[in-house]
Amino acid sequence: MEQQQLKRCPIGVQTFEKVIEGNYLYIDKTEYIYRMAHGASNYYFLSRPRRFGKSLLVSTLHSYFAGKKELFKGLAIEKLENEWTEYPVLHFDMSRAKHVDKETLESMLGFQLSGYEQIYGKSEEAVKLNDRMTSLIMRACEQTGRQVVVLIDEYDAPLLDVMHEETDLPVLRNVMRNFYSPLKSCDPYLRFVFLTGITKFSQLSIFSELNNISNVSMLKPYAAICGITQEEMLEQMHEYIERLAVSQEMTKEETQRKLKEKYDGYHFTWPSPDIYNPFSLLNAFEDGELNAYWFGSGTPTYLIEMLRKFHTLPSQLGGSMQAMVASFDAPTERMTNIVPLLYQSGYVTIKDYDKYTGLYTLDIPNGEIRVGLMQSLLPNYLAYNTDMGLTTIGRMYGAIRLGDMDAALRLLQEFLSTVPYCDNTNYEGHYQQLFYIIFSLFGMYVDVEVRTPKGRVDVVMRTADTLYVIELKLGKDADAAMSQINLKNYPGRFALSGLPVVKVGVNFSAETHNIEKWVVEE
Repeated sequence: MEQQQLKRCPIGVQTFEKVIEGNYLYIDKTEYIYRMAHGASNYYFLSRPRRFGKSLLVSTLHSYFAGKKELFKGLAIEKLENEWTEYPVLHFDMSRAKHVDKETLESMLGFQLSGYEQIYGKSEEAVKLNDRMTSLIMRACEQTGRQVVVLIDEYDAPLLDVMHEETDLPVLRNVMRNFYSPLKSCDPYLRFVFLTGITKFSQLSIFSELNNISNVSMLKPYAAICGITQEEMLEQMHEYIERLAVSQEMTKEETQRKLKEKYDGYHFTWPSPDIYNPFSLLNAFEDGELNAYWFGSGTPTYLIEMLRKFHTLPSQLGGSMQAMVASFDAPTERMTNIVPLLYQSGYVTIKDYDKYTGLYTLDIPNGEIRVGLMQSLLPNYLAYNTDMGLTTIGRMYGAIRLGDMDAALRLLQEFLSTVPYCDNTNYEGHYQQLFYIIFSLFGMYVDVEVRTPKGRVDVVMRTADTLYVIELKLGKDADAAMSQINLKNYPGRFALSGLPVVKVGVNFSAETHNIEKWVVEE
């Protein structure tokens, strides 16, 4: 199928009017717009990861409340809405205020206010940001005769990069709190208020006074308000799948499976439809490639800093994470673990829920995020020789695909001999985590500390046709590692897997911090 026959994918296009008038592909989310606009609340908050369609959603709300009926022709809301009232809309984009100090933040907020003050006028007495916001809302309402709509996209953007800093966070938070404070006092003048962000509002203590806001982030009726569901992809994007299949020289069924493995797996409540990362999916369709688009667009520095702060091990990012619903709203200053931030940032997602215990089970959503996360953590285990390490890992993957674990370990030994010592290499857990990262980058199943009737296996890794049981020792002996595997009958734990089990005993030298010896038995 020729590319010009399909609508362009809106890569980087976040304005609804431009998407419609430019004849870009649009996945219809207007039913959610109508639902919120006519809901019980006039104040809404939505948390979703970056590049998940929040800005386009806010822009769609802007066009709707501005009464631009002609843009919604053929969409779901056209059949639902009868009035199409035009309201004054104040639309603030906080993504412009990243990496700023107090003075710059105040200046940028003032600049956004001044654009609307040129339309509705400015009170001479209103000097502070909160007074200017209050005056602006009241003037817009009085001049138009209609209540005001306030849309704030990425409300927490100025604060995310200082989340781990004890000095700058309170200062910037106070600026933002003052800026947002009129949203409660101006309630009689407001028709609708909508805020988006990554962290939940209670985490930054901004909305302590705004207690009438409806947080729809984990509500089932809004589970698919952002992102692309499996159903939407198959019904509205099947031609794009066919074109990608041709580009990748795969069948349509194989292409769908690859897309699911790489970009699907998000759930923002439970039960929930499967939701694909829209940024990665659209880029894959546009480029004809299956690359790491979302992760490659930038790993936030605040996330890596918080992972370090909470001493989060790579293996702890898997399916063993559990959290109560209240944990997702824990104030950032009092966070006791990294789980809520990982969830809100899109690096783990809901995979199950136990209604009896109230516990959510969380896991990495898909292959793109798993590989990206492990690559981000790899420098901590390879003394920042990451590029050379990734090349070695690629060669190791080739060896293991051929069933040659001996060659794979030899490659790792050769590479580690060229790497300066890392910190914290004097305990077995360091090497256990290194193996976990490497096997995760293979895209294969891997787990650590796997329970058996007689003990715990250090590392278990499964390929398409083989299961590897690996025991690691530091400053001891590879034969001792193999003896432990046999003595405790670790392979028996995996007899029902239906795969042949290969036993691997590895010893790391406490002096050289490298593999000293290994034993492989089938």
